[in-house]
Amino acid sequence: MSTSTNEASNLIQPNADRLIEATVDDMQQAMAEGKLTSRQLVLFYLDRIARYDSDGPQLNAVIEVNPDAVFLAEASDLERQTQGQRGPLHGIPVLIKDNIDTGDHMHTTAGSVTLANHYAARDSFVAAQLRAAGAIILGKTNLTEWANFMTNGMPNGYSSRGGQTLNPYGPGEFDTGGSSAGSGAAIAANLAAIAVGTETSGSILSPASCNSLVGIKPTVGLVSRTGIIPIAHSQDTAGPMARTVKDAALLLNVLKGEDVRDAATWVGSRQAEDDYTSFLDADGLQGARIGYDKAYWEHMNDGQRAILEAAIEKLQEAGAEVFEVTIPTVEEVSGGYEVLIYEFKSALNAYLATCGPDVPVHSLRDVIDYNHKHHEKALKYGQTLLIESERTSGTLTDAKYLNARLRDLQLSQTEGIDKTMAEHRLDALLSPANFAAGIAAKAGYPSITVPGGYTAEEGTPFGVTFTGTAYSEGALIRLAYAFEQATKHRVAPNL
Repeated sequence: MSTSTNEASNLIQPNADRLIEATVDDMQQAMAEGKLTSRQLVLFYLDRIARYDSDGPQLNAVIEVNPDAVFLAEASDLERQTQGQRGPLHGIPVLIKDNIDTGDHMHTTAGSVTLANHYAARDSFVAAQLRAAGAIILGKTNLTEWANFMTNGMPNGYSSRGGQTLNPYGPGEFDTGGSSAGSGAAIAANLAAIAVGTETSGSILSPASCNSLVGIKPTVGLVSRTGIIPIAHSQDTAGPMARTVKDAALLLNVLKGEDVRDAATWVGSRQAEDDYTSFLDADGLQGARIGYDKAYWEHMNDGQRAILEAAIEKLQEAGAEVFEVTIPTVEEVSGGYEVLIYEFKSALNAYLATCGPDVPVHSLRDVIDYNHKHHEKALKYGQTLLIESERTSGTLTDAKYLNARLRDLQLSQTEGIDKTMAEHRLDALLSPANFAAGIAAKAGYPSITVPGGYTAEEGTPFGVTFTGTAYSEGALIRLAYAFEQATKHRVAPNL
C-alpha cells in the first residue's frame, strides 16, 4: 500500500469499511452522531478514485475531480455544527455527468476534445439545486461522447476526452451501458454516494442495469434541462443513479423544481410530488397490476430471460398481478431517431453559441470541421450522426421533422403507453433493462430500473424496469422499492 493511501486511510478510519455500500441515511446518521464528517467522506471517495479509477482496474469513470471538494466539505461540516443539517443531502458527495454545466473550476465537455477548454459561465439548474441542498459536487463522470449521439458503432462509455470507461463487475469484459456510463460505473464501485446521469433514450436505464444500480429517468419537465449539453429538447432529462431506491428518491427530491428558463418545468413542477420518499412502501406490490409485452423478450439471452422470469415470480409472490399485454404500437415506435437528428443541430448550436472565445467551436459545423482536422484524437469511431444532423436546416421547420415528432407522440403516448395502461388498468409496464426505453423516451414518460440479479454463467448484472404515464414517478418508486426490499439483489463488485 502506498504512503498516500495509508495517509488517506488514516484520515477516514475507523469509518472506511462501513462506508462501502453505505446509504445516504447511513452517512447522515454517522455525521449526526459525530462519527463521520463530510470531509472524511470526500477523502474516502477520493481515495477510492485513486485506487480503483485511476489505478488498479482503472475504471476511468471519473473524468474530472472538483478541486474545491475538500474545502466545500469543510464548509459543510462547519455549517452543520453552527446551523444544523440543511437537508438529507447535506455534506453528501455527488458525481455528475460531464454534460452538466458547473460554474466553477471544472470543465463541461460532453466528453469531446472540441470542448476540452470549456468552462461554463454559470451552474446548470441541476448543479444549483444540488448546491442549495448542501450536496458536495465531487467531480464529473465520463460518458459516451456527445451522450452517444456522435456516430454509429461507438462503444458505450468511450469519449475522445475521457477514454474508455470500464464496468467494475467485469472490467474490459462487461458492457458499461451508455451514455451515462461513468455515473453508473462510479456509483457501482462506490466512488461517490450518488450520481446524476442524463437520458434521451436509455442513457440512465442502460448503465443502471449494467452496473446493478437504481436509475430513474423522470418525466420530461420534472427536472430542468437548462445548462445541460443537449441532444433533443423533446426527450432530454437528467435523473438519479444510486445504489438504492431510497437514495434515488432523495436525489430526485432535490433535482426536481420549477426553472423560469425551462418551459417544460412550468407544468412539471406543479405535477411533482412534494416528497418521493413518501412512496417507499415495502408492501407496495400488494394489489398492483403490472403488464409486460413479450416483444421486448426476443432481445434477451437465456441468462437475462431467466432473471426476468424470476422477477415476475417474485412480483407475484409479493402480491402483484403480472400478466402479458400487447402495446399496439410497439413495433412502429421502437426504432427511428428522426426527431433527434433534427433537434440536435438546433439545440447544440444554441448551446455552443454561448461558449466563450477559448472554445474553438460555436456550432455543429465547427465541431465537425474540428474533428476532421484532429481526426487521430477526435475520430476514432467517426461522426456519422453529427454529419447527418448538420444536413438539416437547424430551424425545426422541416416537414419530415414535424411529421416525425407528431407521429412519435401519437404512437408512444395516445396509442401506446396511455392506451395500454388504461385498457388493462395497469400501475406500470414491466420490461427488461433498457429494452423498452425508446417508447418511454418518445413519450417523455418516466421509468425506473432496479437490480434484477446476475446471469448464472457470466455474473453480468441485469436490471428490471417499471414504466408509467406522465408524472407517475411516485407510483413507480413504490413498486421498485417493494421489489428491491423483496429481493435485495445488489451486491458490490469485487475490486
